[in-house]
Amino acid sequence: MRVLIAPQEFKGSLTAVEAAAVIERGVRAVFPDATIDRAPIADGGPGTVEAIVHAANGRTSIARVDGPLGAPLDARWGRIDDGRCAVIEMAAASGLTLLRAGALDPRRASTHGTGELIRHALNAGVERILIGVGGSATNDGGAGMAEALGAVLLDEDGHRLPPGGAALVRLACIQTEHFDPRLADIEMTVLCDVQNPLLGPEGASAVYGPQKGADPACVAQLDRALANFAGILERDLDVRVADVPGAGAAGGLAAGLLAFCGATLQSGFAAVSEAVQLMQRIRRADLVISGEGRLDPQSAYGKTVAGVASFAATADVPCVAVAGLIAGSIDLPGLSDYEASTPAGLSVGEAMQRTDELVPAAVERLLRRYSR
Repeated sequence: MRVLIAPQEFKGSLTAVEAAAVIERGVRAVFPDATIDRAPIADGGPGTVEAIVHAANGRTSIARVDGPLGAPLDARWGRIDDGRCAVIEMAAASGLTLLRAGALDPRRASTHGTGELIRHALNAGVERILIGVGGSATNDGGAGMAEALGAVLLDEDGHRLPPGGAALVRLACIQTEHFDPRLADIEMTVLCDVQNPLLGPEGASAVYGPQKGADPACVAQLDRALANFAGILERDLDVRVADVPGAGAAGGLAAGLLAFCGATLQSGFAAVSEAVQLMQRIRRADLVISGEGRLDPQSAYGKTVAGVASFAATADVPCVAVAGLIAGSIDLPGLSDYEASTPAGLSVGEAMQRTDELVPAAVERLLRRYSR
C-alpha cells in the first residue's frame, strides 16, 4: 500500500513537517510495510514558508524585524528557484501567535515587520515574492507594511500617523515619492484563501477583528478607519480596493499589497499544492491522510483538509483526516472518515503537550476502521 500523508500545521503544537512525521507513526502501526510519501501542506498561513521551501529544496534565512506591537523579533523567510523567488509569511512578523492573549490590540498592531521582511527579500535580489497572509494580529490595511517600504501616511496637520489600524481614521494624505522603486520590477503574489472584502459586515474588521481582541465598538472603529484608508488609497494612488474579494485578508494587508505593490491574489492552498505537486502524488497513492489542528463546519471554506480531500476525490483515491479537535458536523466532499486526537475530558492545553502520543493513536484508530 502507498500512503500519502498531507497535513497542515496543528497550530501551536506541530508544524506541518512534524505533523506528517507523527502521522506516519500511526500509519506504521497499522500498515507496517506501507510505502509512505510525506507532503506537508499550508494555505498561506503559518507553515507556508516551511511547506514550500521543504518541497522545493530551498533555503531559509532569519531577519530581525518589528513584531506586531513593535518589539523586535527574528522572523524566518525562504528562497526557492535558486534564490530568485522569496517565500514570506506575514504571520512570522505580524502574526497572532506572536502575542499573548492579553496583549492583543488590533487598534495598534502593525504590519511594519512584514514590510521589513519584503525589504530583506528585495535586498537579496529576488525577482518574485510569494507572501502568505494568514494568521495576522493586525488590522491596519497594510499601512505599516507600506511605511516600512517608504510610504508616508500623514494626518491633516502633516504629522505622521502612529502605528495601527485605528489611526487610519485620521489619514489625510499618502506620499509615495520615496516608496521602494524595486517593487515596480517584482512579481508579487498574495497567498490567501478567504474572499472577504475590506469593509462591511463581511469585511476584515467585522469577521476577523474579534479573534484579534476587538469588541463590537472596536470593530466599528476599525471598519471606519479602513473605509477612510480605502478612500485615500483610491484618491492618492488611483487604486480601488474596497470591493475586491480577498482584500480583507490579514486585516486588510492584502488590500495594501494590491494598492502599494501591484500584487495579485492567489489561493494559498492552490499555490502550495502546485509547489509540492500534490495532485500528481495523490494519483500515485492508494490512500491519502490529511490533518490539521481543528475540523469544524468552517473547514469547507478554503481549508487544507477540504482541499486535499477535493483533490483526492478528483483522483478517485480515498481520503481520511485526523484533527486535534473536531467540532460540529463535518461534511467535506472526498473525505470518507476522520478522527479527533483529543480524548473527551482532556484540556486543549494538555492535549497540545501530548500530540506525539495522541495523534499517532488517533491515526491508528482511524486506519483500523478504514481497514476493516
